Amino acid sequence: MSPLPPQSLSPLDNRYFPVVAPIGEHLSEAALNRARVAVEIEWLIYQTDNGFFGTEPISAGVQAKLRAVVDAFGQDDIDELGKIEATTRHDVKAVEYYVRARLGELGLSNIEELTHFGCTSEDINNTSYAITIRDAVTKVWLPAASALADQIAELAGAQRDQPMLSLTHGQPATPTTLGKELAVVAHRLRRVLRRIEQQEYLGKWAGATGNFAAHVAVAPEIDWEKVADEFTARLGLVWNPLTTQIESHDWQAELYSDIAHFNRILHNFASDIWLYISRGVFKQIPQPGATGSSTMPHKINPIRFENAESNLELSCAMLDSLAQTLVTSRLQRDLTDSSSQRNIGVGFGHSLLAIDNVRRGLGELDVNAETLAAELDGNWEVLAEAIQTVIRAEIVAGRSKIEDPYAVLKELTRGHSVGREELIEFVDGLDIGEDAKAHLRELTPATYTGRSSALVDRLS
Repeated sequence: MSPLPPQSLSPLDNRYFPVVAPIGEHLSEAALNRARVAVEIEWLIYQTDNGFFGTEPISAGVQAKLRAVVDAFGQDDIDELGKIEATTRHDVKAVEYYVRARLGELGLSNIEELTHFGCTSEDINNTSYAITIRDAVTKVWLPAASALADQIAELAGAQRDQPMLSLTHGQPATPTTLGKELAVVAHRLRRVLRRIEQQEYLGKWAGATGNFAAHVAVAPEIDWEKVADEFTARLGLVWNPLTTQIESHDWQAELYSDIAHFNRILHNFASDIWLYISRGVFKQIPQPGATGSSTMPHKINPIRFENAESNLELSCAMLDSLAQTLVTSRLQRDLTDSSSQRNIGVGFGHSLLAIDNVRRGLGELDVNAETLAAELDGNWEVLAEAIQTVIRAEIVAGRSKIEDPYAVLKELTRGHSVGREELIEFVDGLDIGEDAKAHLRELTPATYTGRSSALVDRLS
């Protein structure tokens, strides 16, 4: 057997790549290097803008050419960096040499020594990761996640009045509406999304062990803390003033925990939708040309939701690992975070893939109102709660002398189904007021949904 040509190991990079490609624009190795180049160039511009060591500000036109290096960053630049790193065996040093080469091409050799000035590799890395993660979240993941929450909310509104039998512990329970149950999910997802939208992205810019030691040795008259605050703000980040050699990654752990929380809510939803399909609450719409089973032609399998469950579990496993690993660094620095952070895109990619599957899956469903009506009509015993609660109110009002109404209804309904006629006969024989009896006679499982419809309006 001849060997295969070089292959990627992750399905995110082949089978599922069309769905997750937007994340790769921000969380790939190439995207990280592009961000590193951007940080190095912005640091050069900042230093010259502020006249460090007698330098003159770079003209607006040349600044534009420097920034164009970032905008045009492509395969040739990736290859060039790869060749440099093969010699340096250090990824950030390769970026520094790459930027120096661009300065030479633009006639800026006089400021080459300001490249990477006062920086440790982690000053470049932590800010670059913060930029790429921020952009991946705000430009790709959050829009997709928010669109899914909106899709569920829209479906909740459309089904707000559709009565449905509840199942608690898998057993028939007080009816609800399908819309209200969908609204619960949309509400939960949106709460987490609001936290993620408020996420801070921190940056460290303080040299070898976070103390500005080299900076002060060179220029003690400069307010280096102010410089760090201003420069990280220029990058769109929040300065972290207290660090070791690395930024402590606490913000990353917070972010990954919130995204994992979102994933778990969505996992719960996907498994519930699977159960609703199995129960007949939803009908799956046949897709032209699709095959459900290789041997059973009738089948339409809920593969979108099954795929989502698997990918959400994989995403959580990666994000949980990152959140746990990144907050620990021995003394002032170890390298465990370096390898870990290269897998951030994997965690996001599996989550994005799951979101896409759930969105597609929901678009291939129809509500089966007939099944829902039949379930309700087959479980009149769920009105036992209403009857015994009305009896209690009648006792308090002095219109009934029934003892232990709960026990009376338990004897009637527990362990077997009760039909409409049987319940009406039971109500007619109760020692309660006529108005209460009339109200209970009108009640059906389909109308015993309380404020379910109105609760959908609580979505925000």
